[in-house]
Amino acid sequence: MTEDDLQQTVDHVAISRLQQAYADVVTRRDWPGLYDLFTRDATVDLDLVTRPALHMDGPGELGTFVGQAIERFEHFQFVILNSHIELWPDGDRNVATARVFMAELRQVNSVDGRDDAHGLYRDTYRRIDGRWWITARRYRSMARFPSGEVFPLPPDLT
Repeated sequence: MTEDDLQQTVDHVAISRLQQAYADVVTRRDWPGLYDLFTRDATVDLDLVTRPALHMDGPGELGTFVGQAIERFEHFQFVILNSHIELWPDGDRNVATARVFMAELRQVNSVDGRDDAHGLYRDTYRRIDGRWWITARRYRSMARFPSGEVFPLPPDLT
């Protein structure tokens, strides 16, 4: 095993832990915790497909938006379904990208039942002072249930 192989393993694990920390923060609705995951100047762009696109700057705006969006749910759990991390694009050892397929398991209340969403995050990460941060996120809705809305993969992924 080379030194690069070892560093790639360390970086992959660190970014996976960052993704898992995001899932934990959102599931627990710990919005201040986003400041430990996103840089202050991080950008977040949402393509909800059937609604106008949204743009947010920084973890504060993201936390406010997500908090209001999931406030109505008695139960909310963020689940990472699959993640594909690309380390060091273009040779920059302090940058990584990932595709994260995810689901939100949601229930409004016991009468109205489940209201789940599936989506795709396309993240950019940067190592700053030895630790990885989310610096940019692009989200795209992939499906919503029980309405049965299903949206195709973005063209550049097919």
